[in-house]
Amino acid sequence: MRPPACFLAGILGSLLAAVAAEPIRIGQYGAFTGKDADFGLAARKGVILAFEETNAADGVLGRPVELVLADNQSKLGESATIAKKFVARDKVVAVLGANMSTHSLEAAPVFQTAKVPMIAITSTNPRVTELGDCIFRVCFIDPFQGTALAKFAYHTLALRRVAVVTSVNNAYSVGLSRNFREQFTALGGTVVAEQRHNEGDKDFRAQLTAIRAAGADGLLHSGNYTEGALIAKQARALGFAGPLLGGDAWEGPELVALGGAAVEGSYYSTHASNESSAPAMRDFVKRYQARWGELPNSTATLGYEAAILLFDALRRAGSTDGKALRDALAATRDFPGVTGGITIDEKRNASKPAMIVVVQAGQAKFFEAVAP
Repeated sequence: MRPPACFLAGILGSLLAAVAAEPIRIGQYGAFTGKDADFGLAARKGVILAFEETNAADGVLGRPVELVLADNQSKLGESATIAKKFVARDKVVAVLGANMSTHSLEAAPVFQTAKVPMIAITSTNPRVTELGDCIFRVCFIDPFQGTALAKFAYHTLALRRVAVVTSVNNAYSVGLSRNFREQFTALGGTVVAEQRHNEGDKDFRAQLTAIRAAGADGLLHSGNYTEGALIAKQARALGFAGPLLGGDAWEGPELVALGGAAVEGSYYSTHASNESSAPAMRDFVKRYQARWGELPNSTATLGYEAAILLFDALRRAGSTDGKALRDALAATRDFPGVTGGITIDEKRNASKPAMIVVVQAGQAKFFEAVAP
């Protein structure tokens, strides 16, 4: 017996509706090439996995999610240009990124003006979310990261006389150095030397000679791994034997590739550890490794979390409307991410523990968690 025509029409209509479902366009910008590409590429892998899994599970609000990618090439000024393109040409409903605080600070005002919600992935400078009520993040902020590093240096490593090296044209580095200095001195330690450099510098011997002369028993470099690795090599070559510390901008395989033996035994703070025994993290690590053939670092993990948190907010908003989505993001409480429950606070920041890792045999190994 042939099925009724109305039944066939219904089936056909459903199929056509599914085919015609307009994708939800979401942007991600970051450093996919250039000196900061390690961060951008890792975040992109986490985001891509989240999009693939979500589309395999029927998308969001009955529509597929489409990722629109843009590379700022690690160049200052490029992120603002990308933001304008995302808003005016690509018509994205939300944006993920960036990693570097400097890049997020460039782009966020554009998205705020357009009322397009943005979720920063690893931009830890407090000013990022202060730029407006449409700007969010899934990482901890520099004041907490600086506090965590200061506590670790003072209590765990028993350091008392520390030198600080800052990348002066990097907003992240300037803020982290300031926060570390304030907390370390409040604990009773002394910052015996403060030295500066510019992004892209390669010779740090003058700064390191002054640090050694000041009698520092440890050194914090608050900039990126590209300069951090060279600082480690030159510090060891000059005979500096104290512990070397960095922030989450030290994370990435290039730290070891560039620094070699000089970064062995170094410590840095980060947002997640793939060595965690939490079931959600263990499951994520398996899926990520199956997709990419490697273990996720914290940047990849936060990229994934930023995407799935956005998808959850879209579902709760029941709409792609900018205000409804913004309100849903702001209302996020105990969202089950892979690093633990995520709550967005009144300043649109995520409060979570910092992980301290140590470089051993060329690998980042979990060492200690520092709670907020």
